[in-house]
Amino acid sequence: MSNGGKVSTDGGQGLGQNPFAALSAAGLPVKTGVSIPETGNRKPDTGGAAKPVKNRGRVDIRRETGGRGGKTVTVADGFVGIGEPEKDQLAKKIRSACGCGGTVKDGAIVIQGDQRETVARILSEAGFKAVFAGG
Repeated sequence: MSNGGKVSTDGGQGLGQNPFAALSAAGLPVKTGVSIPETGNRKPDTGGAAKPVKNRGRVDIRRETGGRGGKTVTVADGFVGIGEPEKDQLAKKIRSACGCGGTVKDGAIVIQGDQRETVARILSEAGFKAVFAGG
């Protein structure tokens, strides 16, 4: 490149041909009553009504410090009927909501710090009955 390795960002020439120009909507199903949001990133308003969530069982939430060098962790344990991938997804959601680290260990979700309220809220939204265990 003669301009010192820099790439021009002024737009340059057009593509010359639109590869989608020959496509038509003929034969595609038509949806009626669908409103498209004015901004592409907004989710449609559901009117504040939360969808009903089935009861997926009791989950104990406890705070532990033993065997961790004095560090406090929150442990969610007692999951029934869900596999390791779903626990990993729940742990990821909890970690991002709490802004801290955590993992799934021996079938329990372990989150760094005392995050019992946040963990209980997220598990309740997922359909579990969150119960505070211990002191």
